[in-house]
Amino acid sequence: MTVTRREFLDALAVGAAGLAMRTTAKSYAQILGSNDRLNFAVIGLNGRAYAHLASLKANKSDARIAYVCDVDSNILKKFADSVQQEMGDAARTEKDFRVILGQKEVDAVTIATPDHWHTPMAIAALRAGKHVYVEKPCSHNPAEGAMLVQAQQKYQKLVQMGTQQRSSQYTIDVVKKIQDGIIGKAYFAKAWYVNTRKSIGTGKEVPVPPQLDWDLWQGPAPRRPYKDNVHPYNWHWFKIYGTGESLNNGTHEVDVCRWALGVDYPQRVASSGGRYQFKDDWEFYDTLLTSFEYEDKMLSWEGKSCQGMKYYGRDRGSTIMGTTGTVLIDRGGYEIYDLKGRKTSEFKASDAASSGDLIGRDSMTDAHFANFIAGIRKGDQLNAPVAVGNVAVTMLQLSNIAWEVNRELRLDAKDGRIQGDPEAMKMWGREYEKGWAPHV
Repeated sequence: MTVTRREFLDALAVGAAGLAMRTTAKSYAQILGSNDRLNFAVIGLNGRAYAHLASLKANKSDARIAYVCDVDSNILKKFADSVQQEMGDAARTEKDFRVILGQKEVDAVTIATPDHWHTPMAIAALRAGKHVYVEKPCSHNPAEGAMLVQAQQKYQKLVQMGTQQRSSQYTIDVVKKIQDGIIGKAYFAKAWYVNTRKSIGTGKEVPVPPQLDWDLWQGPAPRRPYKDNVHPYNWHWFKIYGTGESLNNGTHEVDVCRWALGVDYPQRVASSGGRYQFKDDWEFYDTLLTSFEYEDKMLSWEGKSCQGMKYYGRDRGSTIMGTTGTVLIDRGGYEIYDLKGRKTSEFKASDAASSGDLIGRDSMTDAHFANFIAGIRKGDQLNAPVAVGNVAVTMLQLSNIAWEVNRELRLDAKDGRIQGDPEAMKMWGREYEKGWAPHV
């Protein structure tokens, strides 16, 4: 994925030549001498990338960070310094991810960029022969998710999506208990997330900061002037770059719910909500209620970005309800209740993170990276391969579409495509900057 194939190849050639000139004999020897470990490149270094660093450190015997990449030179330097401190080895720094994809020694890339870059960058990495760990959501829209699944199947490299609770052993255990009938027939699941986010205000057009390559930051997105309330985090709340709270956080809990219920795409989805807490540039809802309906089961998602009232004393989690009881699951463990609400069993994890933690370093992310590494090195089955992870992502993207058109959507349960609603189906994909559209 690039402007043109020729420009892509030229960029790789120029970048590789410059990289070779900057690479010291010591660092080059480190790369050549690391055949027993996988060489990772971490791309998109603000926030969640620090969890990638922590988890690669936890798996240091099997992996090293060879390259780090960000279009903001200040963020790039800060992260590179952290890699040196945490890993003990210096990583090569690059602004343009395309240069990194041209390096043969890179085995895998991790992607923690803004959402609008996830699929285009992941497909480019697959085409370059790299394995991919991509943060949720794996795509910006349903069309991209389907395209990424197709690309993974075509290029036969591994793609793990960052829904790390799939690698949490206690979650694996309790989902199996649910599927084995510990609460009878499971038929209703509720997922939620609450936070107390502040207003992002009204942005002003200002000169692009000297440390930022705004053109490359935008990449596949149609060009817009730089405003002072978008970078480095608030892009989440602009439709051209982000996907709202549902995809930012709801992906995790909705994925757990559909996993426990044993369902994929629903037959119907309906959403209601709005931007109630503040009047500012935030383009999504801050409060949303969504229902996903199946033939004999139901799943609901509730997101509150700015109103921190918890459920069951928890700022995020899932309840799975069945004919004989209920299971409550969150990042801190699980509890099992009978029909009268009496707790019959529980498990407590030791390192639960709150919804206010925007980085999310934890043992389940360490385990998720270990699973990805074992998949590359030993052929182990991935816990969250993109074909699986993309289901919850597409469901929540459809939730966003249902909110946009303000009506229930009827879906093809085989692939989630919208039926009988051409207006809604126009939102299945998105517009790209000329020459930047991804292709398999």
